[in-house]
Amino acid sequence: MRRALSEADAAETHADVPIGCVIVGPDNQLLATGHNRRELDADPTAHAEVVAIRAAALQRGHWRLDGCTLYVTLEPCPMCAGAIVNSRISRVVYGASDPKAGALDSLYSLGSDQRLNHRFEHLGMVLADESVARLRGFFAKLRAEGQK
Repeated sequence: MRRALSEADAAETHADVPIGCVIVGPDNQLLATGHNRRELDADPTAHAEVVAIRAAALQRGHWRLDGCTLYVTLEPCPMCAGAIVNSRISRVVYGASDPKAGALDSLYSLGSDQRLNHRFEHLGMVLADESVARLRGFFAKLRAEGQK
């Protein structure tokens, strides 16, 4: 999770919301990292999880990421949870919960939804205070600069 927090810091350097993600393989070896790139890439799908999943699939040479664990600093949104389901990631560990868009525990339970073809373990609130501090600092700075 500490590596994911470092990735979150990288997102802020180009005015993106500081969310970071790391994916490790079944052997706990680093496969991929990612951070939000929506502003940088002008891409609404460039969330940290999607960026990391794409990189991990390329690294592995296959879209199936079964046996892998994804660490992310904020509870995944519905789009990212869908990408996690579709990539067959086995486990997700997240930092802060997201009461506005969280799709694992806060608003939805996509990781354990029996109607879906894949389910995964998930654990939340890991180093949550550090994740929340980054997010609060980022949005406070935006408000101070008069941006949305």
